[in-house]
Amino acid sequence: MKALPLRCEGDRWLRYMIPDVVQRHLMLIDQRLAGRIDFGGSQRLSESERQRIIYTSLHEEAITSSMLEGAATTRREAEDMLSTGRAPRNTGEKMVLNNYRAIEFIRQHRTTPLTPEFIIELQTILTKETLDRPQDVGRLHTDNDDIKVVDERTGDVVHFPPPATELNERLNRLCIFANDTDTTLQDDNRFIHPVTRAATLHFQLAYDHPFCDGNGRTARALFYWSMLRAGYYLFEYLPISRFIYRAPAKYVTAFLYTETDDFDLTYFLVYHLRIIAEAASELEQHIREERARAVQRQRDARPQGVNNRQWIILQEMRRSPARWITVQSYQSLTDTSYGTARNDLLALQAMGQVKRIKMGRQFRFVLP
Repeated sequence: MKALPLRCEGDRWLRYMIPDVVQRHLMLIDQRLAGRIDFGGSQRLSESERQRIIYTSLHEEAITSSMLEGAATTRREAEDMLSTGRAPRNTGEKMVLNNYRAIEFIRQHRTTPLTPEFIIELQTILTKETLDRPQDVGRLHTDNDDIKVVDERTGDVVHFPPPATELNERLNRLCIFANDTDTTLQDDNRFIHPVTRAATLHFQLAYDHPFCDGNGRTARALFYWSMLRAGYYLFEYLPISRFIYRAPAKYVTAFLYTETDDFDLTYFLVYHLRIIAEAASELEQHIREERARAVQRQRDARPQGVNNRQWIILQEMRRSPARWITVQSYQSLTDTSYGTARNDLLALQAMGQVKRIKMGRQFRFVLP
């Protein structure tokens, strides 16, 4: 077990371990979510296609994170509001719009160090004009507030947050933990994987429950901020709340197991890693589908009279406009005979797709 510098109840601190399942998921996340969106495919997505995926994912995250908190709206109406820019018609739609604005705020401030003021501003964005008591927006709870977490299905109280007198100390400690990137530490035993750090922030903010309302949304937003800050750029494309929304009982159980088993965060960490893996798998499938559509569009746009070999070479040349092709390189790239390669290139020249220039004793074919 490894101890974390975050206190829970009394003198009991968060701790976790790294079983094989955690190591495996962390390795896959490092491989899949810190790189580029193409996932190693040969057919790259255009910038407009990337932006469309981000656009869709941000909408999905805003909608499902709000629905997790009981936003009374339909997915279709919420999507219509975000897509058209119309004003929200009810509190549920305001929750969705607030979530969307909070995600945009986080994307713009991914490199901003975390402070208590940052957390309060985030909660303010998330809860504006959606609370029964407007004065609770952006306000830390006090001992006069009756704050508890209730299972809405049974009415049972499942969590009493720490006393309000501890909130300032807890928030300051949380920010110190969030801002420590481990890059300057000399002691290898103190290293905490960035995904573990992000999941810990999520749990601890929800456990401390510093606000009268909006704690769950704020905790998930902090997780999102921490992942982007750590360089997991593809996290912009992962609507994690959608996967929590599919099985909310597992989300609650992950909290409860951690709290009731001497604050062993491993339960919550394993849960988080599994939903990230699920989200990454769906993203990969989505990218494959987008790539297939992109290939089909390019095939549909192929000039008349250009064969498959010629079309592949033209696409390669268009991706690198300064590139030139010789008969020999065409022959190598398309695995054809010298005669076929020469005829293909001369045919492209006749169609005006390439032009031939002489460099020394060699003919080269370039884009017009």
